[in-house]
Amino acid sequence: MTETLSVPAPAEGAAPETAADERPAAGPPSGLAEAADHPRPATADGPAEAFDLLYERLARPLLRQAYLLTGDRELAGRAVRHAFRQAWERWPEVAVDRDPAGWVRTAAYDHALSPWHRLDPRRRAARRGGTGKDGPEGSGGGLPPEALLDLPPSYRRTLLLHDGLGLGLSETAAESEASTAATAARLMHAREALAEYVQVLRRVAPARRREIIRSLLEELADTESLPELPSAATARDGSERTVRLRTGASFGATALVAAAALLASLGGPQAHDSARQAPQKTGAPAVSESSPDGPEDRAAG
Repeated sequence: MTETLSVPAPAEGAAPETAADERPAAGPPSGLAEAADHPRPATADGPAEAFDLLYERLARPLLRQAYLLTGDRELAGRAVRHAFRQAWERWPEVAVDRDPAGWVRTAAYDHALSPWHRLDPRRRAARRGGTGKDGPEGSGGGLPPEALLDLPPSYRRTLLLHDGLGLGLSETAAESEASTAATAARLMHAREALAEYVQVLRRVAPARRREIIRSLLEELADTESLPELPSAATARDGSERTVRLRTGASFGATALVAAAALLASLGGPQAHDSARQAPQKTGAPAVSESSPDGPEDRAAG
C-alpha cells in the first residue's frame, strides 16, 4: 500500500537538516533506549543467561517504544512478548547477530506495525476518540498521541529510531530497510508534520528539533501506565511451550494425514471388490446371453 502524507512545504529560508543527523546522538542515552547499567549478553555463561541479560536490559524500553508506535498499551505488550519469543526460538541466530538488541527491536516493530492490527475495531474507535491539533493558537506544549499516529507507519518508525533512540541516519536506514535518501525524506516530513501539533518546533532551527522531539517522545511514553511484562525466565518458558505445541500440532496433523491415506489404501480396493462380488437381489434369475436359454436360443425357437 502506498503511503501518503500531506504536510506543508518548508518555509522559505529555513535552515536545512544538518550533518549532525548523520551521526548517533551524543550525550546520555534516551529514556526510550535500552538500559545501559545492565551487563551485556556477551558476559553471560550460557544461552539462557545471555537471553535473560538482553531481556532485562531491553524489554521495558522496548515496551515504551512499541506504545509510541501504536498508541495501544495492550498491543505494545503483545509486540514485545512476540519479539522475545521469536528471539529465544532463534537464539543461535540472534546470539551471533551484530546487534542482538536491533534484531529484537525489529521483530517488535514489525509486529506492532503489522497492517492486520488496523482492522481491530477497538483500535479504530480509540483513534476516533483522540483529541485534535493544538492549532496555531494552541499552547503546543506537549505531543498528543495522534500526532504520531497520524504519520504513516514508516515515518513513525524512522522518527522513533532517529530522534527518539538517537540512531544515526545510516543506522536508521539500515534498520528500516530503506535507502538513506528515503530515510532522510521521511524524517524531514515527519518533523514538519509534528510541527503542526507542537508550535515550538516551528520556531527552532532544524538542528535542535532532534533534541526537542526526543524529549516530547519521552514525555508521551510516560503519560501511559504500561502493562507489566513477564520475567525473562517466564518469557523463555512461554517460547519453549509454544514450540512444543507447534511441534505437537505438526506431528498430529502429519499422523492424521498418514492415517487417512492408510485407511484409503486399505479400504478402497476391498470396498470395490465387495461391491463387485455382492449377490444380486432376489427375483427372476439372471439369464446370460450366452446361455442355452438366452435371447438368441429363444429367438431361434
